[in-house]
Amino acid sequence: MRTRFRAARGRIETQVTTLRNPRSLGAKLLLILTAIGLAGSIAITLLLASVITPSFNRLEAKSVDGHIERTRAALQEYASKVESAVRDYGDWNSSYDYMGHPTRAFEAESFSPLAMENLGVNGMAYIANDGHIVIARWRGARGDDAVLRAALVAQIARVDFRRALQAGSSASFYVRLGQVVAAIGIAEVRRSDGSGEPRGVVLMARQITSGQLSGLLQLGAKLNLTDVADQDRITSSATKTRIAVPVYGVDHHAVAGAAFTVPRDLSILGRRMLLLAVCGSTVLLLIVLVMLRRMMDRLVLRPLARVERHMQMVRASGSLGQLAEDGRQDEIGSLGASFNAMLSQLQDLREQIEAQSFALGRSESAVAVMHNVRNALNPISTILSQGIAQAPPVDRAMLDRAVAELAREDLPAARRGKLVAFVAAAVEADTNDRTRRRGELEIGREAMAHVLEIIGAQQRAAHERPDLEVCDVSEILARNATIARYSGDLSIAFVFPGEAHLVMASRVILSQVIGNLLGNAAEAIAAKGTRSGTISATVSEEGGETRIAIRDDGEGFDPANAPTFFQRGFSTRAHKSGGLGLHWCANAMGAMQGALRLESEGRGRGAIAVLTLARVDAEVRVAA
Repeated sequence: MRTRFRAARGRIETQVTTLRNPRSLGAKLLLILTAIGLAGSIAITLLLASVITPSFNRLEAKSVDGHIERTRAALQEYASKVESAVRDYGDWNSSYDYMGHPTRAFEAESFSPLAMENLGVNGMAYIANDGHIVIARWRGARGDDAVLRAALVAQIARVDFRRALQAGSSASFYVRLGQVVAAIGIAEVRRSDGSGEPRGVVLMARQITSGQLSGLLQLGAKLNLTDVADQDRITSSATKTRIAVPVYGVDHHAVAGAAFTVPRDLSILGRRMLLLAVCGSTVLLLIVLVMLRRMMDRLVLRPLARVERHMQMVRASGSLGQLAEDGRQDEIGSLGASFNAMLSQLQDLREQIEAQSFALGRSESAVAVMHNVRNALNPISTILSQGIAQAPPVDRAMLDRAVAELAREDLPAARRGKLVAFVAAAVEADTNDRTRRRGELEIGREAMAHVLEIIGAQQRAAHERPDLEVCDVSEILARNATIARYSGDLSIAFVFPGEAHLVMASRVILSQVIGNLLGNAAEAIAAKGTRSGTISATVSEEGGETRIAIRDDGEGFDPANAPTFFQRGFSTRAHKSGGLGLHWCANAMGAMQGALRLESEGRGRGAIAVLTLARVDAEVRVAA
């Protein structure tokens, strides 16, 4: 080992002597490498520009367009089937007569679950010309018929059927019913021969699920209800392309998205072709490098050894420190600059991965808890449903008549004996029913205890404190301000400190809290209606705490309502639901041994979000 070290040291000293020699071959090597690199880059660039990259990009674009068109056609065909079914009900004398004189016989025959099942629809409704709903029903598979029927009625009230028909007799579109997407078909109610003044509109709805969508497209697809856009979305990674096709409603705005992923086979093939070209150029460069080996050793060995030592330090310590600049202006200097840029990018990627891992873990935890709670609530739902549907064991009116008849003194003995037997049987049946219901309630109580145990375990896990580290709050403010500046169509001026302010916190959680507060401030400015505003952040140190104040000139709020903002489920926006943002932010600040409060001088006068965190000790500040 020592012999190898001495040999390497001798080679390095020889190389240093050669570099100091005025007759060095550095200039010749630079010229040769420049010519070879230029020729190779020109050849590869021409190859990629003329054949590989554009060709495979066009083929992949055509493939993506084909998937989009096939998805649109499948959605249109699905809705057209509903329109075809509803057209038969529209041009039907029985429907025409029913709209003139509604009868229960027609409803029992044509609106029964069996009839709707035969038609393959989940919901049906008749709407008169004046807009009132004659009848509306929903048949579902999850036991939420009443909720979906109410959502269907609400959608009917918002639809302009004259405009939807567009001078035709039938039309189809999609609607969103809570967490359900359905294809809607409507048709004018006329006689079978198409004559007569239309007496209203008949509507049919057929639910479409992710499984049905997958069957239509013959690939794994799902309905996206959260991030919906009116335009097609195409997101590509190294091996896959994610496509989101909007599902349009009656107003030609998307109510959901059909999302699926397809492999990028053409791109992979293109990369293989590119790899082949790179391998060919590499072979050529290797032949040249064999001839220039001695000169390359003399010129690049020591700089590369310095980079290698720095890489070993990075791998051993995990700290992505910058490589010290050596002031060189040649390729080695460029290599050092590129290496430093790579370290900076790796630092950014590390922060992004940490933030994504935190968000993914929180999301997976929430999904798991909700799944367990739902499973624990299933017995309670079943018991309540059976209890509601169960008829009383004894007809109360009949029992009262029997008791009243037993009170008569002139009652024959045979009749009295039968009535006594009937009353005894009724009392026994009522006693058995009470015993059975008590047993079911005991089961429900055990299930509810299980639900409370699951929620309690999640609450205990949520109160665990995160690991704290030294963070620069000014850097976190600047990063989130950049994101917020481009997150909407508002013109917002951001003001934040330029000097570093160190605090003890979880960098990932603190970044999410500040990002949430900046997003709320932007929404407050948008709610004011000026389409422009200012968000300023100041950092001050008082005693052993650091105070971060984020001020906006948005709509503000009534100071009396400030305590309610941090309650679970409360939201300041009418179009939002859940209200977990500020609630979570307050809990997160408390977990980091800090605090969060909101201040405002009143409506229309802006608001201030104040965060307090522990200061960094002087010894830790010097080490950082």
